Amino acid sequence: MKKIFAFVLCSVFVVPAFGAVDKKFVASAEKYLNSITGMRGDFVQTSNGRAARGVFSMLRPGRVRLDYTNSPIQLISDGSDLYFFDKSLDQITTVPLTSTPAGILVRKNIDLQNSDIVVSDTFDGKSTFALNMYMRDNRGLGNMTVVFDKSPVKLKSWTVTDATGTSTDVVFKNLKTKTDFDKNYFQISRHKTVSNSGGDAFYD
Repeated sequence: MKKIFAFVLCSVFVVPAFGAVDKKFVASAEKYLNSITGMRGDFVQTSNGRAARGVFSMLRPGRVRLDYTNSPIQLISDGSDLYFFDKSLDQITTVPLTSTPAGILVRKNIDLQNSDIVVSDTFDGKSTFALNMYMRDNRGLGNMTVVFDKSPVKLKSWTVTDATGTSTDVVFKNLKTKTDFDKNYFQISRHKTVSNSGGDAFYD
């Protein structure tokens, strides 16, 4: 299960045949991502030939939750920190949300053109388009590609490639708008507390 954590922690959100950056795709992705308040759906994650399934939930700014089916692993962000919770070991590992690729997608304001996010390539497919990107100051950590349906624009998948070249694919299905999550939905149920880390500049 350490690989699940590595995919979230060590990488920044790859599709072959990328070309130059097409600004219209960057603008479309940015507009779509900023239009999302909350969503929920299924995901299939594949790495090293192994697949894992589960439920993905997101509420901007800052909150993410991944529940893996038939696995004791849970990933939760409360808006400040990302918690990797192994229920079988009753063990929690915490990292700042800004050190993860998930932090890009749940910022209060997503700027893909004039910020610390660098879009290095875009891909134009028949019914999809994709953006390959990395963090300007942390390119050595890896990169990610986010794939969107074209019409209407909608999140389809992402591929994360870490510093060692290992890739993890996540494909989303049945994503639907959802904002009425329970009050403590983005908290680890074991503790039922809110992070006291002081927040994150991205969500000010």
